[in-house]
Amino acid sequence: MYTAENVLNRDFTEDHPNEKWVTDVSEFKYYTGIEVHTVYLSAILDLYDRRIVAYQIGDHNNNPLVMNTFGAAVAAESNASPLFHSDRGFQYTSRAFHQRLVNHHMVQSMSRVGHCIDNGPMEGFWGILKREMYYGKRFTERATLVKTIEGYITYYNTKRIERRLKLMMPIEYHEHFRLAA
Repeated sequence: MYTAENVLNRDFTEDHPNEKWVTDVSEFKYYTGIEVHTVYLSAILDLYDRRIVAYQIGDHNNNPLVMNTFGAAVAAESNASPLFHSDRGFQYTSRAFHQRLVNHHMVQSMSRVGHCIDNGPMEGFWGILKREMYYGKRFTERATLVKTIEGYITYYNTKRIERRLKLMMPIEYHEHFRLAA
């Protein structure tokens, strides 16, 4: 088991893309008759533009889910070596996960035990996503739930205007920086 210090220390601001990433896993329920099923969404959020860099949806909250999310993020942003912040979930404290971060020249940071606010922007994203597309609905098929989550993340990154991003969408804000550089 590997535990990192809280290097991020609630400094949720950033002036450049891919300098600080936060991550977490959240669960979503769907129902088949009276049977309750769960899917898990693992996502990585960039603190500069608040875009979801990568995500994976799976039936189990396990190491492969988090490893695959990380793999998708480094494939999408191959030159990135951000500070990588998470909670102290078993997936993030695994030696194998820590080694992947080291291999990609990333510094690992972890929230303190019992302080979910240490990962506030990621928790905030879960709140937005669940409030805008999940709460108040009853999903009865896995495929419909997964498609709805995927559609929402696309909407969030490409169409949802953010005040903190000067009334731009996350991907637009990201591209604005790239074009100005």
